[in-house]
Amino acid sequence: MEPLFLSKSQARKIILDAAGLARRGQFGLGIDAVYKFINHLGFVQLDTNYVVERAHHHVLFARVPDYEINWLAELCEDGRVYEYLTADAGFLPMDDFRFSLPIKEAFSLHVNPGDKRMENLMQEILDQVERGGAVMVGDFENDRTEASNGWWDWRPAKVALERLYLEGKLMVSRDRKFHRRYDLPLNFIPQDIDQTIPTAEQFAKFTIRRTLGALGIASVKEMAWRARRVKGNLVKPELEKMVQEGEVLSVGVEGIKGPLYMLAGQDMDIAISGDVFILSPFDILNVFRHRLRDFFGFDYQIECFVPAPKRLYGYFSLPVLAGDVFIARMDSKADRKHKVLLVHNIHFEEVELGMETIEKFIATLKAFVAFNQCYDIRFDRTNKKEYLKIIVKGFS
Repeated sequence: MEPLFLSKSQARKIILDAAGLARRGQFGLGIDAVYKFINHLGFVQLDTNYVVERAHHHVLFARVPDYEINWLAELCEDGRVYEYLTADAGFLPMDDFRFSLPIKEAFSLHVNPGDKRMENLMQEILDQVERGGAVMVGDFENDRTEASNGWWDWRPAKVALERLYLEGKLMVSRDRKFHRRYDLPLNFIPQDIDQTIPTAEQFAKFTIRRTLGALGIASVKEMAWRARRVKGNLVKPELEKMVQEGEVLSVGVEGIKGPLYMLAGQDMDIAISGDVFILSPFDILNVFRHRLRDFFGFDYQIECFVPAPKRLYGYFSLPVLAGDVFIARMDSKADRKHKVLLVHNIHFEEVELGMETIEKFIATLKAFVAFNQCYDIRFDRTNKKEYLKIIVKGFS
């Protein structure tokens, strides 16, 4: 079949609709909307950074206006969602559980069979969990026998627990302080969940469908990224079959190097509301930097990983989206002691903002302040004083 050619504007609409950002409340309200979004996306990335509210909560708040942070834990406790590491650490719908099994199998193959001490420790911990229930890292005495070499030099009990988790022998939940509790899978997985390991072909097709469902339009590289932990996966050959069979369409987008793909039956009649969203750096829309450049003309990098002297916009700069245009980036921090959202730098992009967009931005900022359990906001600097003056007045 000949590729379907799209303008960048059409492509952006498809991408934003897939990301749940075509309009505010795209999945509705309440805890069921949270589940609908996770089930639609297939994966919400987890991050422990607490400069503002943690990324997984931030991502959900951006889609579900009345989001409450306890809802994610409730969905996990109800067995509808679980935590695991696939492409990255995150929360996944329990109905997809069987497709995590090839990844767990891959982790079990990457072990040193000669490390008997670690194997014995893993078995001891597993026995302890089976006898006494869930454990935390803090339940084990410091079993380090050599001096620490740095932050990532975990002690043996921590390594053993993580290996048991990655290999699927244990699963995790979180307490109120976000500490992990490790327990047996049977205490997490509902009885009606399919736990048969998929074939290589099934795993590849699942990955393709999930990636295209979440990204709207994607390259082979992005699909392969989601399956990268399973070496020798069949994403590329199965993609070719799905194109030949008509389940996936080959797509060309003006000015963007292909090949690109999207699911057949994709809705092409998408309206973008013009709503304003403050996004997490780990939002599905932002995880591939090249996509932001190619489709949105937005060159974005999270600078907490950049040495301070080389930062352009700030340590934790949040992208601000209005409709299908990125209008600003906002280096923010929640001062929880004083209940103030600190905006160290709000940098506006070179786009002209009308009053309607600015007013929507003010409303979104007010909601974001409350979401971070703050009562006030403070701006330190900006490159567009005329815009900031209007925003500050909107808070008075």
